[in-house]
Amino acid sequence: MRYVAIATDYDNTLAVNGRVPRETVAALESLIQSGRKVILVTGRLLPDIVAVFPEIGLCERVVADNGAVVYRPSTREHTVLAPPIPLTFIEELRRRQIPSLSVGDSIVSTVRPHELTLLEVIRDMGLELQVIFNRDSVMVVPAGINKASGLAVALREIGLSPRNIVGIGDAENDHALLNQCEYAVAVANAVPMLKAAADWVTTSAEGQGVAELIGELVAHDLNVPPYNVNRRKILVGVRENGEEVSVPAEGLNVLLTGSSGSGKSTLATGIFERVTEQGYQMCVIDPEGDYEGITGAVMFGTPQRGPAVTEILTALDSPDTNVIVNLVGLPLQDRPAFFLALLPALQERRAAFGRPHWILVDETHHLLPREWQPVQAVMSQDLTGMVYVTVHPDHVAKPVLETVDVAMYLGEDPADAIGRFCQALNRPVPLGEFGALDPGHGVFWDLKSKEPPYRLHIAPCEADRRRHRRKYAEGELPADRSFFFRGPEDRLNLRAHNLFQFMELGEGLDDQTWLHHLQRGDYSRWMAEGIKDSSLADRVRQIEQQPSIDAKRSRQLIRSAIEDQYTVPATGL
Repeated sequence: MRYVAIATDYDNTLAVNGRVPRETVAALESLIQSGRKVILVTGRLLPDIVAVFPEIGLCERVVADNGAVVYRPSTREHTVLAPPIPLTFIEELRRRQIPSLSVGDSIVSTVRPHELTLLEVIRDMGLELQVIFNRDSVMVVPAGINKASGLAVALREIGLSPRNIVGIGDAENDHALLNQCEYAVAVANAVPMLKAAADWVTTSAEGQGVAELIGELVAHDLNVPPYNVNRRKILVGVRENGEEVSVPAEGLNVLLTGSSGSGKSTLATGIFERVTEQGYQMCVIDPEGDYEGITGAVMFGTPQRGPAVTEILTALDSPDTNVIVNLVGLPLQDRPAFFLALLPALQERRAAFGRPHWILVDETHHLLPREWQPVQAVMSQDLTGMVYVTVHPDHVAKPVLETVDVAMYLGEDPADAIGRFCQALNRPVPLGEFGALDPGHGVFWDLKSKEPPYRLHIAPCEADRRRHRRKYAEGELPADRSFFFRGPEDRLNLRAHNLFQFMELGEGLDDQTWLHHLQRGDYSRWMAEGIKDSSLADRVRQIEQQPSIDAKRSRQLIRSAIEDQYTVPATGL
């Protein structure tokens, strides 16, 4: 199950003329019976919505006051999420006789056309408040408070991810709600701009539109055209013509293959970073400890102790937690059995909560080998959102390979890897000539399209950039990429094999030697060609081109440029 809850507006969405029709209540009940939840997200004050909606107990949570309050119907408790509106502001509005004034804990509302008066009072009093529109209503709430912020709190309380929520609304203040959710729906009576932003516009209005959504959600989990959309993408690289290459952020399987040391782990780490940046949860199965220390993940298992399934599942209870399952502490022959026990548990969790959204399996040929017989039992469950990483694609179980949507090849002989993959599937080898690939390059093949495989430049991952920054700052570059201070008559031969040493040597140089290289543009040329950092080179070039700049000032400016871009030890600078 991909979508585990709906987050719905009340007025003119769920309700008609302030009341929820009986047939819409029946639709909500069918949604709950399917194992999903209802979250009400409304601009109404909490006492008002409790009074007008007798079936509010169907809701797992209620976000009221346009995001300022979270209410728990089962216990009738609520939490105010924002500071109160200043009393002096409310008194000034009353003094000006603003009509239809409604005051809550952290919200004040009126009707159009009095928004100009509200803005004027906010400006004159110097308050940090924001004005939000809801058709003819105008609301004032503290800065940063909206339906999205309130929904985020509600989801954390019940352990759900916004990447598994369908949002539905009708008015201007629902933009934040729909943007927060994975799937955005506007009812037929919604304002034009909300319709334009939605993934789907219902054919029916108000409560009937919500019932229409629920019917499709219960029947097909929005997985049937035209409802199956992927608004979010994961960047994987750039084609030789400069076009970016991305894959949908949900619902497909990716194969990463290539020779040892070709950069598969780096590519996989980049996918991990971009997946988790967008709020998707990822679980990485790491048989050989290649993902140790990856930023933004909790690791289970050490070289001395294997992980436990229960601790992994407990960590995944939080939608914000990404997990690395390190199998190094298990005997080699026991790792496939452990994975076989863990994978069905992850699939059961997906059926209930829609996550983890992605599962990355390194050394797939070892954990899911081609001779493995029980694979069919696993394949009968949901097995999408998988990233398979392997040196030997032809050694992976054929039913697994048959689920692959996108394949990426790296290393010295991509043509051989493509051939072995196709042989394992008994499919023809696509046309194309693919020689040895340079580091950072790959071959991309969308198996669902008619386009043949093509080359691309792999999008760098932040972990790789950090390693490079550390190498350039503290490591040892080869002689052909080092900088040599030689002076005007080549009297010196001082080698700087990293940026740290470059600045250290530069500080101790005589001014004549320093200025000799500065005026020739040697520093920026080295930054561009040796360090391969064009942005740093541009900054240093601007310093070099400043007329009459002296040695002391140029040293200071170049040092600052380096420190801004690289993590260089303070002791050396």
